[in-house]
Amino acid sequence: MTTSTPVPIPATASGPLSGLVVVDLSRMLAGPFCTMLLADLGATVIKIEPPAGDLTRPMGPFADDDELKAYGGYFQSVNRNKYGAVVDLTTAEGAEVVRRLVAGADILVENYRPGVMERLGLGYEQLAEINPGLVYTAVRGFGDPRTGASPYQDWPSYDIVAQAMGGLLGITGPVGGPPTKTGPGLGDILPAIYAALGTLAAVRERETSGHGRFVDVSMYDAVLASCERIVYQHSYRGTVPGPEGNGHPILSPFDVFPARDGWIALAAPSDNHWVALCKAVGRPELGDDPRFRTNVDRSAHSGEVRDVLGRWTAERTREEITALLGGLVPVGPVNTADTILADPHVHARNMLHQVEHPGMARPVTIAASPIKFAGAEHSPARRAPLLGEHTDHVLRRAGYGPEDITELRRSGAVH
Repeated sequence: MTTSTPVPIPATASGPLSGLVVVDLSRMLAGPFCTMLLADLGATVIKIEPPAGDLTRPMGPFADDDELKAYGGYFQSVNRNKYGAVVDLTTAEGAEVVRRLVAGADILVENYRPGVMERLGLGYEQLAEINPGLVYTAVRGFGDPRTGASPYQDWPSYDIVAQAMGGLLGITGPVGGPPTKTGPGLGDILPAIYAALGTLAAVRERETSGHGRFVDVSMYDAVLASCERIVYQHSYRGTVPGPEGNGHPILSPFDVFPARDGWIALAAPSDNHWVALCKAVGRPELGDDPRFRTNVDRSAHSGEVRDVLGRWTAERTREEITALLGGLVPVGPVNTADTILADPHVHARNMLHQVEHPGMARPVTIAASPIKFAGAEHSPARRAPLLGEHTDHVLRRAGYGPEDITELRRSGAVH
């Protein structure tokens, strides 16, 4: 079994966000994914969990040889590169720990419903009195009344609800079929990315203003913003887009086609790509066919385009298709996890992290950050923290002495 010694929290980490300190009060996926992005870029992220831990700790998946089961793959993946402490915010002493941490921090991220943090004495205005430069980022299902009071603002939300209400489910799935949830939790991940961007914009503004900001990202809003196409389609044409299958409402060809051994994605909406594709598949005359001459023409006859290309791809393997079309037009196989992990691109781009997992003798693999910097060395990830692993380090950072820490533990305010 792997045993681990807590790593002291360094004064600064490496990376472009080195020197920034983040107090992470978030849980589940949206908030932790946001702070994971900041941690990957070098920020020192202190994850504060309640005594029972983040709700994702026991959700798995767990490896068969995990003898500890301190957390599963879900928690490991989005809480890498963070330091973990347990603080009970519902106690006066625990709330004071957070206030003392905030005094020396740059950013706070939370994803509670509106009003929760204020009741704990940890709302933005309360913390800004302690640290006027604090950038306070909230990721909520329906936003915060500070930036626009939604009629749903007190509703809880999860990924599938945000996907549904923001329009993503309504355009996903087989044509004419029921709405379909996307595979990844985009209802959480999209707001997380917007929140990280907004947070860094506020940090940049602080350099000149000297003051922090309250940054508010709604899960509903983030999905809607990412489904921007349905808005202009309705505004320009009065249409109400429905499930699109694997095709595209205004680009053709832009679809997934059958191959002899699976599926292949193929897109050639530009006229030059279309002509090149027609020649490559042995149908050069289609490049001059008035039904297919422009993208607008092809979109009007997308069923015929799909039939022609589908018959050609169905007779060939994915390897044969990519060997012929790769580099000529946008094309790629529909990968699964096993083929992704075997793809040389993924290894050349350092898109996999090997991290230790407490309770296991072998390392596990998680996805790495897609953000790369020229001239920068590839930095290996640190595993996610055990529950309360760095509590003492965090308390010392906040100015607590040994006797103070003993008393906080005795009172149950920290673990």
